[in-house]
Amino acid sequence: MPASPPLRLVVAINPTASFGSTSGAGARVVERLRFDGHAVTELRATDFRALAAAARAAVADHPDALVVVGGDGMVSLGVNIVGGTSVPLGIVPTGTGNDSARGLGIPFEFDASMAALRSAFERGPRTIDLGYLTHAGGEMWFASALSAGFDARVNERANHMKRPRGASRYTIALLVELLRLRPRRYTLEVDGVRRTVDSVLLAVANNSSIGGGMMIAPDARLDDGLLDLFIVDPISRVRFLRLFPKVFKGTHAGLPIVSLSRVREVTVAVNSGDIVAYADGERVGPLPVTVSVRAGALRVLA
Repeated sequence: MPASPPLRLVVAINPTASFGSTSGAGARVVERLRFDGHAVTELRATDFRALAAAARAAVADHPDALVVVGGDGMVSLGVNIVGGTSVPLGIVPTGTGNDSARGLGIPFEFDASMAALRSAFERGPRTIDLGYLTHAGGEMWFASALSAGFDARVNERANHMKRPRGASRYTIALLVELLRLRPRRYTLEVDGVRRTVDSVLLAVANNSSIGGGMMIAPDARLDDGLLDLFIVDPISRVRFLRLFPKVFKGTHAGLPIVSLSRVREVTVAVNSGDIVAYADGERVGPLPVTVSVRAGALRVLA
């Protein structure tokens, strides 16, 4: 395969990846891209806000691509900078969840993901849809899903815990929320039709998976111009625990307690007022939110 012509690339590196097996991934990405002859602007910062500001400024100079190195949080950062623009997004997945990369077919192993990125430079970007949401605090894009149920409450609890650090914090948050599991009453407006539902787990998906492989919408497509509304009816804690393995396999679809429907726009409000929505694992803010699909809003190197 002939080498791609030199490109002007911006590479944004996860500021929290400072330990473990992925701690040097960003430097390796930059090294390999420069070895291939590309002009690389390497971006590092102490936190996501500073990194996003630096990346936004660099993308304003119209590079050939923005490449993010990290997990779904970094994909969210990239999507919210280049979504709706002509600048393509490249992804080198080094996170724990990597749902966006999974949906796009990008391999997780480092050498394979770099080979996939090189091939995408040759091929050119593909075009996929994005979710676009508005709420009282503003607006944002998402690639995978908006969470507005049990998983959103787990995220919110974990983010407010100071200890322990690492993945065990989410395990503890999940157990606490499981003990407090109860349905919420949602008011939905789906493509202009208003209805009320009681649910323990509710999401609006563009991608098939969230949370590191939970296949909430196994038949979702990234380029069909539609979103998938996922609703789980009120169930007991025991039945909820039995449901979880099925969700990771995608075999929950078709169960009487699970509803999956294709939508273009949905407003999600909750009567209890205690749900904070998350999109691609990033905090959005309290419900209500309005989510709509934006067909072909992202050019992605995958």
